Amino acid sequence: MQGLEQFWQQTDAVGRAVAALLLAMSIGAWMVILWKAWVLRRARLDIARAVAAFWAAESVEHGAERLRALDREAVLLPLLGAATARPAAGTLETAGVLESQLTRRLRDALHGALAHLQYGQVLLASVGSTAPFVGLLGTVWAIYHALVSISAAGSITIEKVAGPVGEALIMTAAGLAVAIPAVLAYNVYGKWVAACEAELEGFAHDLREMALGTARAPVG
Repeated sequence: MQGLEQFWQQTDAVGRAVAALLLAMSIGAWMVILWKAWVLRRARLDIARAVAAFWAAESVEHGAERLRALDREAVLLPLLGAATARPAAGTLETAGVLESQLTRRLRDALHGALAHLQYGQVLLASVGSTAPFVGLLGTVWAIYHALVSISAAGSITIEKVAGPVGEALIMTAAGLAVAIPAVLAYNVYGKWVAACEAELEGFAHDLREMALGTARAPVG
C-alpha cells in the first residue's frame, strides 16, 4: 500500500490518468461480471424448469401462466407471444404464408432474448483486450518519467534506477490484473449464453410446430 502511495506521488498527470482509467475499467468489468453471473444463472435454471413446465401444462393458457411464474428473465415469454400472436388482417405482416410469419416473429423474439443475455459481453471483451496495453502504456510512460528525473539529478546509480522502474512495472501488473478476470468471464459467459441460445432455439422451433399444427387442425 505504501508503494502504491509513493508511486502515485511520484508520477505525473499522464501516469495518474492511466491508473484512473485502469481502475475504472476494473470496476466496470467486475460490475458486469457479478451482474451477468446472477442473470445467466437465473436464466439457465429458469429455461430448464419453465420449458418442462410449459409442455406439461394442459393448455397454452396454463402453460403461459407457468412461464410467467418461472421465466424471471423474460426470455421465454416473448417466444410464446410471438408464436401465439394474431396480427391484424390486411397488413403487410400477414401478407406472407403462415410459416414465414411465424419464423419472422420468432426470430425477432429470439434476437431480443439473446440481446438481453449477451448484454455486457462487449465490455468484457474490450477490457480484456485493451487493459494490458493500457497498463503497458503506463509502464512505458512511468519509466520515461523516472529516467528524466534521474537524468535531471545528474547521477545514475542502481538504487535510483531500481526504485522508479520497479514502481513503473506496477502498471503492467495492474493491466494484467484488470484483463485476466474479464477474459475468463467472457469465455465462461459465452459458453453459458451459447447453451441458453440452443435451448431457446429448440423451444422456438417446437412453438412454431405447435402453432402450425393448431392452424392446420380442422375446425370442430
